[in-house]
Amino acid sequence: MLGDPAPTPFDPLLLRSTRVLRALGVDPGRGGWHHVRYNAWVERSAWQALTPEQQHAALVHATDLGCHEPGRHVYALESAAAVWGLPRIGPWPRHVTVLATGPRTRGSRCIRVHVGAPAEPVTLAGVRVTGPARTVIDLARTCSLEYALCAADHALRHGLCTAAELDEAAVAVAPRVRGRPAARLVAALADGDSMSAGESFSRARMFQLGLPRPQLQVPLEDDDGAFGHGDFGWDGVVGEFDGRRKYAVPEGADPEAAERVLWAEKLREDRIRRRARLARWVWRDVEQEWRLVRILGEQGVHPQPRPIWLDLGHPPAA
Repeated sequence: MLGDPAPTPFDPLLLRSTRVLRALGVDPGRGGWHHVRYNAWVERSAWQALTPEQQHAALVHATDLGCHEPGRHVYALESAAAVWGLPRIGPWPRHVTVLATGPRTRGSRCIRVHVGAPAEPVTLAGVRVTGPARTVIDLARTCSLEYALCAADHALRHGLCTAAELDEAAVAVAPRVRGRPAARLVAALADGDSMSAGESFSRARMFQLGLPRPQLQVPLEDDDGAFGHGDFGWDGVVGEFDGRRKYAVPEGADPEAAERVLWAEKLREDRIRRRARLARWVWRDVEQEWRLVRILGEQGVHPQPRPIWLDLGHPPAA
């Protein structure tokens, strides 16, 4: 598979309670341990090695263990996304979110309540969460297009759900419920050929800016043979989001190894430029959208009066 492998889920066995640590003669407050939340700790070195989504998943697990009835809550939105390993654009919240189907569930400083339709929960690593498709659609209804599309692409790419399941979850959103059109839009735009959060973010921006819809993972080939794939493709143009994975230098590699990686990427770029115009951009260019418009415009890819992205037979239902 192209791109990065599926992320490793947070291991709740890393969590230690204050009582257990003190029984072992350890005072976690004196250093060496990270306080996740009340009565829950992770060894500091292990915490620092976690990704942001793993750290939020740790908060979910710690919250569930601290409940009077562990397993009672069904975690939703960003909290479910973190447990599933779905990436997020932007910082993770400092609270967890639980699903409630009525007004009786109460929140707290650390627990927010999301009122929504009932969901069949999935038990994952010991906690109950909304399923992948439902999680993506809930994010689409309540969060930004770029974040929801990033989660949707990741879920499809790693086989957490299918496009049909996303469509079904979007259609299941009741009429006049807030965010229903956004849910239908994300289900229609989601594509498992997006290889990274940066590529998904780029595609969301292209849609918002009215740029032509690109082909994803364009095969690259010249007289010397095939040499991989380009992230995006238009007629005569290849687009590349420059994430770190393109310049992955092994941990502890010497300068010569780093130089070989950069030289190989330069040769690849030269081969692309001999067959097509090349546009390259980084995360900052996507955040400042005028920069992305300029970079693509310089290679002949311009916003269109009526860009065609969706082939639904009709627009997303309101």
